[in-house]
Amino acid sequence: MKTTLTTTALGLILTAGAAGAQELRFMCYQDGTECTVWEGQFDRFEAENPGITVVVDEVPYQSILESLPVQLEVGEGPDLARVTDYGGLARYMLDVRPYVSDPDAIEARYGQSLEWARVGDNASDGIYNIVDQLTATGGFANKTLFDQAGVEMPGPGATFAEWAEASRAVRDAVGVDFAMAIDRTGHRFAGPAMSYGAAFFDDNGDPILVDDGFRTFAEQFVAWHEDGTLARDVWAGAGGGTYQDAAAEFINANLVMYYSGSWQIGRFGRDIGDAFDWVATGGICGPEACTGMPGGAGIVGFKQTEHPEAVGKLIEFIAQDDVQAAVLAQTRNIPANAVLQEEGIEYQDVSDDVKAALTIFAGSIPTFADTAYQLQGYANNRAIFTATPARITQAIVGELTLDEALDRLDADIAEAIAQ
Repeated sequence: MKTTLTTTALGLILTAGAAGAQELRFMCYQDGTECTVWEGQFDRFEAENPGITVVVDEVPYQSILESLPVQLEVGEGPDLARVTDYGGLARYMLDVRPYVSDPDAIEARYGQSLEWARVGDNASDGIYNIVDQLTATGGFANKTLFDQAGVEMPGPGATFAEWAEASRAVRDAVGVDFAMAIDRTGHRFAGPAMSYGAAFFDDNGDPILVDDGFRTFAEQFVAWHEDGTLARDVWAGAGGGTYQDAAAEFINANLVMYYSGSWQIGRFGRDIGDAFDWVATGGICGPEACTGMPGGAGIVGFKQTEHPEAVGKLIEFIAQDDVQAAVLAQTRNIPANAVLQEEGIEYQDVSDDVKAALTIFAGSIPTFADTAYQLQGYANNRAIFTATPARITQAIVGELTLDEALDRLDADIAEAIAQ
């Protein structure tokens, strides 16, 4: 009888312990090793928070774009996820401010990127997202081609016009096919457009698109396609909102200057190796500004979780300086954390080219315009980013005049917002 009672009591204790356990499901996609690295950090979190476990479910990026919103719409899905569409998913996000011990510290470190999720009905001081991979648009140049051509490479603060002139001179001198290229997406188009004076939003915060600054850059952009400065097939080789880049041409040393973003750094370090010397230019200027576009992935919690307090604890852990530094050192990403931007990251096992490029891109981020952050967090930015290449390409290939393309672009955005 004594043995039976003892066994029964033990069973009750174990059952109670299991009932008190909290399991958090984290849906994660990775460009490199982000999910794997975070899983290692969560071992420490679980040790510091007995009773809470974190299960990392790695999925393709397409699942984050397509499956996750469907799950959240019906009240299902994970407790947390690693996402990029802050505006589109904002209404599902959990405000963890009530569950963190030092919200002011998080605000001080992540203030600009926190704004990306403070849209719609979300609180203006809410804490919804911690960015763990800040990206920045900017340029890359093949230094070896410049050296071979004997052309001086434009320095910090150089304009798109100066890069165009220098890149054409290098192309003509060494005989490669392409002077410049820009990724086919409205996201990559937006930074240069802002640098030419595009406002994107009016004084009330309502979206506008084709103003004088936007038109000025669009005219220059189409003209550079007509005179061969820009690699024509990147934009003219696809239709609609299809994304296309020119990374392969840069890797193959057939492109002098490439405007893309910091996410290419790891790929270039791996695929170029010591085939030639390349450098990051960081941001490039226009007549009105020197801004690029920020972006990147971040970790968010969702309202339907059964464990909001545990999610808050995990988000605060993710935001810690030492945790972020450890993750970024391994994933080779740029910090969104202002303290780490100032201190720098000791990246592990990277070449001098990669380390220098990461440093240059990180240094360009403080120069980005507030409008760039506003657009990145805008709930309907995907409509802008997909409609822009569709209409601008029609002007490039001659299906529409530029005026017709810009009129239709404005109409596309108005229709998308109305829907």
